[in-house]
Amino acid sequence: MTHDTLVFDIETQNFFTDPEVGWHNYDALKISVVGVYSYEKDKYFCLEEHEREELAALFAGATRLVGFSSKRYDVPVLHLFFQRFAPRLELDLWRKEHVDILEYVVGATGERISLSKLSAANLGEAKTRHGWEAISLYRKGQIDELKEYCLKDVELTRRLFELGTDRGYLLVPDKRNGEVTKVEFPLAHAAARLF
Repeated sequence: MTHDTLVFDIETQNFFTDPEVGWHNYDALKISVVGVYSYEKDKYFCLEEHEREELAALFAGATRLVGFSSKRYDVPVLHLFFQRFAPRLELDLWRKEHVDILEYVVGATGERISLSKLSAANLGEAKTRHGWEAISLYRKGQIDELKEYCLKDVELTRRLFELGTDRGYLLVPDKRNGEVTKVEFPLAHAAARLF
């Protein structure tokens, strides 16, 4: 049994706003790619829906999952995916330790912020594409570009996770006036690190 920490992000073929889906209908969402960074392997992966066995093996070996807004979107979609396609593994993502960076920000400020703005404030680097483009890339068959986009989100999330853990806080700009607030990161300091 391994004790890996995974930083991850999913992209889907469709979204809640599609007529055939409907809001909060997670069952109707279909995965296009899943980007993952494994601390144990020190390696990035970006796997497609048909690579479900490799994907399930990665998540089965993880004790901690790190994401951005992942409890609201990524985990429900991926959990249902594993229930459908890898039921014998009995892989329950809800039972794993989970660090959702956005959840900490919202808990401290009461406001949601984009990964792009949070990355710009803390890392000096914003995203170069928007989330809605991921579905368009998939539908156009631009899978290499889609994987590149997804893995960039994983990289930014990983860097925010490490920065917050190392220094104990993240800087969060107010979306109305730009005023910056220090938000304590609950896994601060080396003793709490699993990577």
